[in-house]
Amino acid sequence: MKSITMVKAAVGQICSTSSMSHNLSICKYLAGKAVEDGAKVLFLPEASDYIANNPTESLALARPMDSSPFVLGIRKVAKELFLAVNVGIHVPAPDNKVFNRSCWINAEGEIESYYDKLHLFDYGELKESSTVQAGKEIVKPVESVIGRLRFPEISLALKRQNAQVIAYPSAFTVKTGIAHWSLLLRARAIETQAYVIAAAQIGPHNLKRTSYGHSLVVDPWGKILLEMSGEGSEPEYGIVDIDLEYQEKIKTEMPLSRRT
Repeated sequence: MKSITMVKAAVGQICSTSSMSHNLSICKYLAGKAVEDGAKVLFLPEASDYIANNPTESLALARPMDSSPFVLGIRKVAKELFLAVNVGIHVPAPDNKVFNRSCWINAEGEIESYYDKLHLFDYGELKESSTVQAGKEIVKPVESVIGRLRFPEISLALKRQNAQVIAYPSAFTVKTGIAHWSLLLRARAIETQAYVIAAAQIGPHNLKRTSYGHSLVVDPWGKILLEMSGEGSEPEYGIVDIDLEYQEKIKTEMPLSRRT
């Protein structure tokens, strides 16, 4: 059987609020639009289920994956549309904290893999470590419709595992986004020779927190294939072709294997 080497992927950009039902309706809308345009997978941002107004509210909103209305809703729409979905969520963790989790749901609506964020973001007044429990391990590979999908930590280790696509579901602050966002993502694509897909939050979530937007898809040569808006807070999506033959060509023509 001939392997699939070209797949359409959709990237969704949203402004999550503290209302899970509102956020779910937006994600379902983007899923429908993605399928209309021929996508086989949809990448959604970090914290797609909610961005709370305060730590107490975040703890109250977090639900286990098997009972979260948001996760159950995404699984249902994935199965109905036969669309794989990568989505960022929160789940309860020990010590009155939550896990910041990236979840891979296949086109049958099954949770195939998940990854808990290892390195938490503490900068200025935003202290993620005060409410979020860090994960403990890099998850095993996911054989997905768009090739061997890896989650983002320790990108060069992922390259050694033959990563073809690296997902960075994100909610960057505006200040760090302006300074580092595009530069970091292009660097990760170049050094890993993999597609980098970064679905991002955008706009003001509440009075204290605003996200940068600018969701990106970068090819293995470091070329930006898709960049979304950084203005406003309206949901947006884009479609790109993931060409695994091209990715293999880059690796063959410019091998970056370690020699020491």
